[in-house]
Amino acid sequence: MKISCFQIFPALLFSLLLPNKSFAGPEPLAADTGALTGSITLRQVIPRVLMNNPVLSAFSLEIRAQEARILEAGLFPNPELEISFEDFGGSGEFDGVDQSETTIQLEQLIELGGKRVSRLRATSLSRDLANWDYEIQRMDVLTHVTKTYIDVLAAQEGILLSENQVQLAEKFLDAVKQKAAEGGDSAIEVTKAKVELSSKRIAFEHAKRELEVARLTLAATWGNTAPEFQSALGDLYSIAPVPSYEALTLHLAQNPDMARWATKITHRQAELDLERSKAIPDIEISGGFKRLETTRDNAAILGFSIPLQFFNHNQGPILEARHRLAKAESEKRAAKLRANTELAQAYHALVTTHSEAESIKSQLIPLAESAYEAIKQNYQSGKSDFLPVLDSQRTLFQARDQYLHSLANYHKAVADVERLTGEPLRALKNLSEKENSFSQ
Repeated sequence: MKISCFQIFPALLFSLLLPNKSFAGPEPLAADTGALTGSITLRQVIPRVLMNNPVLSAFSLEIRAQEARILEAGLFPNPELEISFEDFGGSGEFDGVDQSETTIQLEQLIELGGKRVSRLRATSLSRDLANWDYEIQRMDVLTHVTKTYIDVLAAQEGILLSENQVQLAEKFLDAVKQKAAEGGDSAIEVTKAKVELSSKRIAFEHAKRELEVARLTLAATWGNTAPEFQSALGDLYSIAPVPSYEALTLHLAQNPDMARWATKITHRQAELDLERSKAIPDIEISGGFKRLETTRDNAAILGFSIPLQFFNHNQGPILEARHRLAKAESEKRAAKLRANTELAQAYHALVTTHSEAESIKSQLIPLAESAYEAIKQNYQSGKSDFLPVLDSQRTLFQARDQYLHSLANYHKAVADVERLTGEPLRALKNLSEKENSFSQ
């Protein structure tokens, strides 16, 4: 079973592909040369990564190699031509070629016990496993791409937020200077405001460097050493409701890490069947003619050979294949436990970041803004000192930074959950709501 790349993260495609109001602009068409320029979307990035990512290319070549093995496994054994020339070039009456005998015969190995069919089935399943390995790697790569894209969006918003903090610090410095000029503040408070402004400008430069690193990392996912795009479009502030944990576990089997084990066990069983077929001996049939120079006569030759398996019945490889089949079944159980554990951890991160983002948005930021405005007004009217204003300003900045980081972590948690379930988060939420309505 293969999952389309646009079925992997549709929830993110719904949210992150919406134009970002802060970085909105005309969405360019990618050139035929493969360049991504201007403002890009995640929908443009994913096909580019699938085509150009070197890791995926390596797995694709392994699939081609397995297909070549299938071609070889389906071929019949080649016949053998044997020509012998005897009783010539000796001494006495065997001098010359008058007493010689010439034998020409063709030999063909006949495989019994269904060896060819078993070999074809085993190699075909090896190819299917290679397809699953590619699918697993593809989803890992797309998860990484999605998270990297989120980093770019967060870094872009971080620059806007940092720039806003610089502007706010500049306005506050102007207010302090004006108050100092009126005799209300000392030069020390003006200096403190300048220090705060300088700190915000340093943070702004740091935010720009973080964005450049995120852009470089994103471009590397499709093989570019330097980004050609200007900005990434997406709404980082879109948050979807969290479905129930039970709804997620129902779709855990769609995870390719889990789905591949059915093919893996079938492959191990096919290998066992192949080794069992080898216990049945093959027959080699030969036929030809012999030329006797002494009498000028020709004679036909017909024969066959079959090994007598008195001691070796292929017991060792058969036992090995049985143990490998049992091992695969144990590994499947271990993989299921591991997948459940990873889903529980990812779900915990999803719930935590979702709750954190909602709380910061609805409670922390409004309170911090209200406190800052109130203290600023008190300061301007002479009812408050300088330090409370500075502290409330820092609290507001920290709340906004915290909100931005919680949003990025939330979207990364969504990517992790969708990687494990193979389903969009919004679809799982709708399914959960339908199930609850039916149960009522």
